Amino acid sequence: MGKSILMFGLLLVAIGALLWFLEGQNWSYKNPLDFRWQRGHTKVYFPLGTSLLASVILSLLFYVLKK
Repeated sequence: MGKSILMFGLLLVAIGALLWFLEGQNWSYKNPLDFRWQRGHTKVYFPLGTSLLASVILSLLFYVLKK
């Protein structure tokens, strides 16, 4: 259990470092299923596509780790 928590934490740190690096490079992720709406000073962002993609990746990861 402790080893799994440690590995999950290291994975989160690696993902965070990657996102931090890409943010500094002016790289932007634009998923066509993410909804953006802007009118005047109001901006609404709903990451539906990113949520679905993260769900599929995490489901596959947990399936592989369970085996």
